[in-house]
Amino acid sequence: MSTTDPARPRSAGHLVVAQLEREGVQRVYGVPGESYLDVLDGLHDSSVTTVVTRHEGGAGFMALAEGRLTGLPGVAMVTRGPGAANAFIAVHTAHQDATPLVLFVGLIPVADRGREAFQEFDLTAWFGSTAKAVVTLDDPAAAARVVSDAVRLARSGRPGPVVVGLPEDVIRLSAGGADTVEPRALPSGRPDADALARALARVDRAERPVVVVGGENWTDADGAALAAWAAARDIPVLADFRAYDAVPHRLDGADSPYAGSLGYGRSDAAAALLDDADLALFVGACRTDVLSDGYTRGGRAETVVVLPGEPLGHSGRLDQHLVADPAGFVAALAEAGGAPVRHDPGRLAGARDAHTAFSTPVAAADDGGFVDLTAAMGVLREELDDDAVITYGAGNHAVWPARYLEHRSARSLLAPRNGAMGMGIPAAVAASLVRPGRQVVSVAGDGCFLMNGQEIATAIGYGAVFTAIVVDNGVFATIREHQERHYPGRPSGTHLTNPDFAALARSYGGYGETVTATADFRGALRRALESGLPAVLHVRQDPAVRAPGAS
Repeated sequence: MSTTDPARPRSAGHLVVAQLEREGVQRVYGVPGESYLDVLDGLHDSSVTTVVTRHEGGAGFMALAEGRLTGLPGVAMVTRGPGAANAFIAVHTAHQDATPLVLFVGLIPVADRGREAFQEFDLTAWFGSTAKAVVTLDDPAAAARVVSDAVRLARSGRPGPVVVGLPEDVIRLSAGGADTVEPRALPSGRPDADALARALARVDRAERPVVVVGGENWTDADGAALAAWAAARDIPVLADFRAYDAVPHRLDGADSPYAGSLGYGRSDAAAALLDDADLALFVGACRTDVLSDGYTRGGRAETVVVLPGEPLGHSGRLDQHLVADPAGFVAALAEAGGAPVRHDPGRLAGARDAHTAFSTPVAAADDGGFVDLTAAMGVLREELDDDAVITYGAGNHAVWPARYLEHRSARSLLAPRNGAMGMGIPAAVAASLVRPGRQVVSVAGDGCFLMNGQEIATAIGYGAVFTAIVVDNGVFATIREHQERHYPGRPSGTHLTNPDFAALARSYGGYGETVTATADFRGALRRALESGLPAVLHVRQDPAVRAPGAS
């Protein structure tokens, strides 16, 4: 616990730290700034670990990853102006991904407001349209309450980011004898019994129902229970974009009803399941832009949405909204009992077979002197543990792990649903710190990696261990693909000049190896995993390849 001098009243900054301890926060991620020195001083003797990152974007992404892994808000701390600007990407990601996050921002002294002071900016104007709440601590005695309210709001309802401003003079003031406050429990996430009965009756009446899962706070038990419930009723289960770990892709002793994912990189068979359904049961997700191919799929089916908060971004029919989180909904299903109403077993079997065909890696006959990424994904499927954590950012490189890697454990995927580049490496650092001992593998594009690849230095400093597979094709491939489609023969602004990524990893004190042939990938992966260090495999990919082959 934090310590204070009995002869010296506790400052507001120290009270902020004490309340974070009481809320169960184990780590804060940040770049130091003179605007919140008193909070840094409070962290000196605290049980909360301060993880010093190399960029505020990296700090924000690490905090976001921690929030996704634990269900508690991840906490980032940055300074005013430029520091806050750099952290904005994580706030937007947490907002669109519905991930709990609290961002503390040091601010100028109160007396300097409105005078165009050094690094002055309007906190609410910047973050007000993206965060769940923006609050500035102007009363030092309210420090504990402000922190507790921020943590609770970030977790409650539809999770998301909360931004707290800390004026540098206010946090140095005495809190006036104020103490920490008792963290408030969240309300029950269980649905109303009558509403649940009506929803289940809709499912029973349907001829071609489908379940779509997504969002946060899934556990192994919840995912397995929902999958078993759907399997007993012959109902295929689809996953929202980058929520592939909500339910296990395989069940112990039984076939999983998992039939693939929706959104970018999805199979035609998964899209057809959504289009053909006469009822869609969304659990933890709703019919949003990416999931529905730009609001074009599945909008006419009878729809039940299970969410703890408002179904923001939902399009098409919405016949019933159950206010519940995944855990509460699954628990209520178990208590509802009753014999399952069977639907069409052939439909489920066909959906499962189609997904198996789509997600089984088939190596190219000739790798052309480069690494065949499809074959590499097959190696990863064989070599990784069942509970390995997979991370990636955004870009064409992410299509391969999304399509081919299986998830058998909840909270085993850390990837931005808003398409933010640069998340993969910071997320891998946080995953190793939050889940020590688990394998952590990041699949990174060359463009995505260099946005926050410097966080390997953070990994070295704090003992984080992961393996990054950096796919080097020398181009921003997603944008080049769009150019080839809409402006053929006129590439512009998408070429990349890359370093030796393996040598870069070694320069930080990590493990680095370059792989230029498919046959060499397995051995290189094993050496990286066994190194006990942050490792980079610099994988050369054919620059002309944009996506996996059709199957």
